[in-house]
Amino acid sequence: MLFKKSIPQLLAEANESGEGTLKRTLTSFNLVALGVGAIIGAGLFSLTGIASADNAGPAVILSFIIAAVGCGFAGLCYAEFASMIPVAGSAYTYSYATMGEFMAWIIGWDLVLEYALGSATVASSWSQYFSQFLLEFGIHFPTSLLHGPWEGGIVNLPAIIIVCLLSLLLMRGTKDSSSVNNVLVIVKVSVVLIFIVLGWSFINPANHHPFIPVNPGEEAVKAGTKGFFEFFASDDFGHFGISGILRGAGVVFFAFIGFDAVSTAAQEAKNPQKGMPIGIIGSLVVCTLLYVLFSYVMTGLENYTKFAGDAKPVATAFAQTGYTFLNRFLMIAILAGYTSVILVLLLGQSRVFYSMSKDGLLPKVFSELHPKNQTPWKTNLAFMVFVSIFAGFVPVSDLGHMVSIGTLFAFSLVCIGVLILRKTDPGLDRPFRTPWVPFVPVMGIIVCVLMMASLPIVSWERLAIWMALGVIIYMAYSKKHSKIRKEYKG
Repeated sequence: MLFKKSIPQLLAEANESGEGTLKRTLTSFNLVALGVGAIIGAGLFSLTGIASADNAGPAVILSFIIAAVGCGFAGLCYAEFASMIPVAGSAYTYSYATMGEFMAWIIGWDLVLEYALGSATVASSWSQYFSQFLLEFGIHFPTSLLHGPWEGGIVNLPAIIIVCLLSLLLMRGTKDSSSVNNVLVIVKVSVVLIFIVLGWSFINPANHHPFIPVNPGEEAVKAGTKGFFEFFASDDFGHFGISGILRGAGVVFFAFIGFDAVSTAAQEAKNPQKGMPIGIIGSLVVCTLLYVLFSYVMTGLENYTKFAGDAKPVATAFAQTGYTFLNRFLMIAILAGYTSVILVLLLGQSRVFYSMSKDGLLPKVFSELHPKNQTPWKTNLAFMVFVSIFAGFVPVSDLGHMVSIGTLFAFSLVCIGVLILRKTDPGLDRPFRTPWVPFVPVMGIIVCVLMMASLPIVSWERLAIWMALGVIIYMAYSKKHSKIRKEYKG
């Protein structure tokens, strides 16, 4: 037996109100801002440089477009679920309704990779820009306190501090957190537009040539001197050429998880049937356009090879414009952008664990709400510690790959869920319907799987280890405490 939660049961949970429930305080604008807040951050300000230097060169623009197409398919599927089942938990909740408890647990556990490690990734990059900002005032932050032991330092202290401060803000309430996020989003979108407008006239066309750097392995395959599978298993795969564009798409893909974070807040939206599709699709469209323009300008200002190992490539690129008087404003805006990403991802993580705890799959402590603020403050506290450890000690590039593969896996299952529910419950009320089914969800699955396949084998190994740990926890605890299993047995 799959032990699925019925749609009427989920809708009953969505309509709960009063003490012990989440407050509905978010408008459509707040939801779009949450999406933009989560999307524009590390993927734009940090991983753009990493993906162009290591994988795609100037063709990182194409990597963003491929990632956006995959996100577009998945986003349409998310919008259908979020409008139909406006309950906290995102892909975890949707999987519970379509594929049963075990798959719901797997995706909920996977979302820890997406949200918790995603916020740790951004916090690590935030730290590098923070140190650069201090240099503008002649303050030299000790290098040993900006990097973890695997990068030659002791601990990334600023990353830990920002995670702790934002976790404390989330404990105060969603409305206050959303208001802060709105301000941060306005600031960072403004600087992205300023970067694009001012940088455009300083683009050096030579930096865009070759647009797709040559991959020796691909050339050998074309010449017939190397087999495809031999190339696929070699170190050449993913380093420039077409394979580099695909791997670059996989690397930057996690930067689009903003609309996913929007869906975790469904139970706190004032009008989720209308607001959730607007928040999910609206934020995705806006950010995709900004990503493509931004990456085009950035790789045009500076040669992509200069971004290798650079944790602050935007500052490096902007230095070519000569607008040095804007450096401090640029740094403030980038820090604001990173801050909003961390905030939204920490919010999403706490809501997923809140839902899992409500279902009995995790200890009750994760769903206990603050008596005044009505926030899952103990979950916020737990992840404040967990995320701080990763942000303070683990290299950002390793975290980025883990987040990407976790995100792609979640998106794939949501697309599968739409196909299943259209088959099993075709008559359900769907305020928003994913168009062109089965084409859209099938293409979403294909694009996500292709990008997963393009990621380094070590990402798959880490995913397998993480999932194995999740299965052990499920068998040892969750299966025994599941509320729906108890209902079936009763």
